[in-house]
Amino acid sequence: MTLSVSDLSITRGGVPVLQGVRFALAPGQALVLRGPNGIGKTTLLRTIAGLQPPSAGQIDGAEDRIAYAGHSDGIKPTLTVRENLTFWASVFGAGGIGDALRAFDLDDLAERHAGNLSAGQKRRLGLSRLLVTGRPVWVLDEPTVSLDVAAVAMFADAVRGHLRQGGSALIATHIDLGLDAETLDLAMFRATPRPVDDFDGDFL
Repeated sequence: MTLSVSDLSITRGGVPVLQGVRFALAPGQALVLRGPNGIGKTTLLRTIAGLQPPSAGQIDGAEDRIAYAGHSDGIKPTLTVRENLTFWASVFGAGGIGDALRAFDLDDLAERHAGNLSAGQKRRLGLSRLLVTGRPVWVLDEPTVSLDVAAVAMFADAVRGHLRQGGSALIATHIDLGLDAETLDLAMFRATPRPVDDFDGDFL
């Protein structure tokens, strides 16, 4: 099933940032979002993930199909690596966690409390959660933050494996992950600023 976005407009703090965004993401496909800082990549991804409503437009094919990874690692520091993954696997009704541990080289850290991990290790644990969700559409906001070169390669391999299995990935990133992916530059969808005297409009 394809994720389809049509004529989508979004705001940040009541201010329009993007308008008329449109694309389709098919099974087995990756799409990389590009654009300067502040263009609205994070706001767009949060909207597609259902964390905030759009101001206009439509998103089709997202219901209960998206696994979202944002700037936060989304881990519980008082639980071990294994306990964190087991928790998320139980939430999503997925199977075992072995593949997730191996994919991000976490086997040797499985019994360590997440709060005692380095920033890069925490990021690897946060990303490994994607593999236990069972959800076909990955929506990822700057997923390689804090990762070293080896961990970036692990992440890229995980995405390739997901695509081979018929999943899809929407990724905001400034680095080249070496993926066979199309690119969408959000600059073309930058919203037209409101007139400076549109006082009421800033609160709608």
